[in-house]
Amino acid sequence: MNSPEQPLPAFDEVLLCTPGTSAEQVGLFLRRCLIPCSAGERIYTMLFADELSYEVSCRAEELFQRLQRSSSSYRLVILCSCEREHSYIPSAFSQYKVHMVPQRPRAEIQQYLQHHYRVAQPSGSAASVFKDNMCVGIVSSRRAGVGK
Repeated sequence: MNSPEQPLPAFDEVLLCTPGTSAEQVGLFLRRCLIPCSAGERIYTMLFADELSYEVSCRAEELFQRLQRSSSSYRLVILCSCEREHSYIPSAFSQYKVHMVPQRPRAEIQQYLQHHYRVAQPSGSAASVFKDNMCVGIVSSRRAGVGK
């Protein structure tokens, strides 16, 4: 995010983990990250890795340890909630833990995201629904199930 021209991560660089994420999905992601290829200097990110099931977490750590031995350079960021720091993945990778606070002001982060998510030519697209021709938006309500 040092420059507004830096791209957002590609779809294959991010794994959004849930309790239903399978060991196969995590395995494919780790192989993409740890097996050297000519993809350049990509940064891979696992989000909410603390939500993985115990079995999937064990298999992920085992695969990581095996693949890491053959890979000297990789970029992997694992983001977990500080409220679940005692779950398997945060515990297994605790020697690498870094408590992080965003280094940029919120307004600057929002401006960067607006730069990448703004539709240049809104011609009957769904982006016209969101404020300022954004192609993404968040809709929320205090009451569940009221037609969002």
